[in-house]
Amino acid sequence: MTMDYEYNWKIEDDLEEIVQLSKDNFLKLKNSEIFITGGTGFIGCWLLESLLYANEKLDLNLRVTILTRNFKSFQKKAPHLANYNKFKFWEDEILNNNFPKQKFSHIIHAATDASASLNENNPIKMFDTIVEGTKNILNYAQSNNVNKILFLSSGAVYGRQPWKMKNIKEDWSGDVDFIDPKLTYAEGKRAAEMLCAIFAKQYNLNISIARIFALLGPYLSLDIHFAAGNFIRDAIQGKEIIVHGNGLPCRSYMYASDLIVWLLHLLLHGENCEPYNVGSDETISIKDIAKKTSKILGGHGYKVMEIKDSGWNLGRYVPDTSKAFVNHGLKKTVSVEDAIIRTALWNKSKGIGD
Repeated sequence: MTMDYEYNWKIEDDLEEIVQLSKDNFLKLKNSEIFITGGTGFIGCWLLESLLYANEKLDLNLRVTILTRNFKSFQKKAPHLANYNKFKFWEDEILNNNFPKQKFSHIIHAATDASASLNENNPIKMFDTIVEGTKNILNYAQSNNVNKILFLSSGAVYGRQPWKMKNIKEDWSGDVDFIDPKLTYAEGKRAAEMLCAIFAKQYNLNISIARIFALLGPYLSLDIHFAAGNFIRDAIQGKEIIVHGNGLPCRSYMYASDLIVWLLHLLLHGENCEPYNVGSDETISIKDIAKKTSKILGGHGYKVMEIKDSGWNLGRYVPDTSKAFVNHGLKKTVSVEDAIIRTALWNKSKGIGD
């Protein structure tokens, strides 16, 4: 990583920005009890970082219980979050249907496993985790009279976005193949959204749905199937960035601080069972994100292998976010260039990718 200019940034700058943009929403959560499933992954860590920072900054007396499969692993990963006195960790699997016996005002249901490896090698477990896990949480929310639930879905629910469609709107029914196991994750999320609609109708639950697209930021894994993360890792290590396919698929990238601002808003203000696209609407090809990463971070350039791609989505994966903007004033504030730099700097500071 050989940036030829100084970039003054630290993660606390992002947390301060989140508090400034979401102050009114944080204050609405004062004295709340929140239950978060999937609270120790990429999105979960950002939720916890933001809630901790706002709790101290705004004196919210906010208490959070986090469902995790492995507390010791998380404690090693983020000790300041694991040991914070307003956070309590409940160690269990979401499929065990064993949750804390206490009253919560809000639930953020983020538990899932977006692993391409799991989708390929054990799609049954992936499907069950998403669908049965969501059903377990919704039953729990119904029996405990939870005020508001935020379900973290995915832009994958649309299936394969046609090349001619620049951006996906929420009212597009999608292009899906119901018997392609590569789409297990996508179909699981679609089924989970249906469960949300059923529980909202039958039990009058108030549920917001966030369909999340590609992300960047600290805590992003650099060594799994996220191409942009792999490119950042290669640049940090001073290696040539390798695009293993043909580089033609198009994506867009939202930075984590913007994501948290949007999610907090939708938790409190999203219309019941109205899905919202959450992501950037600015298209960039895989080849161009590799080129941009190399240019910004240095290293030894990039190479496109020109091999036919075999992933689940070989075309575009870019949302239309006008609904979130028009109805709720939500917008992206961090550029993809800044997102790349901040992700790289944080990982470099942690020795990740070295």
